[in-house]
Amino acid sequence: MKDFYFFSMKKYFVFLFCFSFLIGCKTADLRRLNKKIDAHFGDEFYNNSFVGLFVYDPEEKDTLYLYNSRRYFTPASNTKIFTLFAALKTLPEKIPTLKYLVRNDTLYFEGLGDPSLLNPFFKDSSAIKFIDNYSHISVYLNNFNDYKYGPGWAWEDYDSYFSPERNSLPIYGNVATIHKNKKVVSVIPNFFNDSVYVEKKSSKREFNRNKFYIDSSSTDTLEIPYITSIGLSKKLLESIIKKNVDVIPKMPAGEKNTLYSISSDSLYKQMMYVSDNFIAEQILLLVSSTLSDTLNSERAIRYVTDNYLKQIEQPPRWVDGSGLSRYNLFTPESMVYVLNEMYQSISKKRLFNFFPVAGVSGTLKNSFAQESKPYLYAKSGTVSNNYNLSGYLLTKSGKTVIFSFMNNHFKNSNTETKQKMQFVIDWIRNNY
Repeated sequence: MKDFYFFSMKKYFVFLFCFSFLIGCKTADLRRLNKKIDAHFGDEFYNNSFVGLFVYDPEEKDTLYLYNSRRYFTPASNTKIFTLFAALKTLPEKIPTLKYLVRNDTLYFEGLGDPSLLNPFFKDSSAIKFIDNYSHISVYLNNFNDYKYGPGWAWEDYDSYFSPERNSLPIYGNVATIHKNKKVVSVIPNFFNDSVYVEKKSSKREFNRNKFYIDSSSTDTLEIPYITSIGLSKKLLESIIKKNVDVIPKMPAGEKNTLYSISSDSLYKQMMYVSDNFIAEQILLLVSSTLSDTLNSERAIRYVTDNYLKQIEQPPRWVDGSGLSRYNLFTPESMVYVLNEMYQSISKKRLFNFFPVAGVSGTLKNSFAQESKPYLYAKSGTVSNNYNLSGYLLTKSGKTVIFSFMNNHFKNSNTETKQKMQFVIDWIRNNY
């Protein structure tokens, strides 16, 4: 019995020694990893800018590296990671596009903010085909209780493709798509045929009216936001379905049905791949449509933070869906928190499909060196003097690590900043 006890204790101490040795080796490796990156961030390149990095192993639940990870940064389009999270938590498999009810021979409906309706990319016509089944059509357009632009958006972007107005019933992505082939100018929707002028101007649209300009030498297709209004929504619908549409002051009483349009995942992927600001903003309105009959992005943000982000240690200042606003403030740790929540709750295949792949697709197609097999799935975030990257990195040892790498207030070029980031990303990939 004593021999058995001695043998068992010997095995225990051997195991304990081996375990301690492995932990010690791992700790030493992490110290070496951290020391190398610390030295990198000591480079004079970072003297007049602000950088933060958080790297996390979701399987081991272990922090690998942190640097200014609890500081707040301007996230730019990294905000869309939170918008994606909000959508995955609240929206169904298909996008809700209309709420409606039928009384006698009249269809009454209201939009829910679905950005896919006749959008130049999706060209979805589910709602139009449905509406066209009725002879008498009434639409309610006052369920949008928000500003056309998000808080802190730059006013001079009013004619830029990335800054369409928000509303409850977007049509054609709320942009006029204009193309000039030799001397022939075409525009979608053709409702604006008489509103396009071949003329060189400092802006592509007049500030206060839907009068658009295209340079005579232009061969590009322009997407120019149009000014939305209740009157214009009525006219656009009538021009599409060739029927009279009545605008009503309120929806009739009664239980409403919901009409759905495209696959939700296809909408999310487009938002993330090309960093589509309009889709991101409208997704927040869609989220709010699941909470009440009123569309309001602030209400959607408040609901998601109160119900799904209570455990986040550095609560973000989150004001829009796209990240156009510089009022947004997020920490690298908060970014990783949300990325990890998604990583733990949905399949890796589905999750990675939402993100641009470095060197392969989306906004990262021409960024960051890539090998034969993809290893970096991430969302970039760019506004002037700021470049951020957050997502998932597959290491050479077979690990998946989650990271948020935020660079703010630099005066160097984005290209130089990405080159510096490449060094850190490669080091983590090669050494963990």
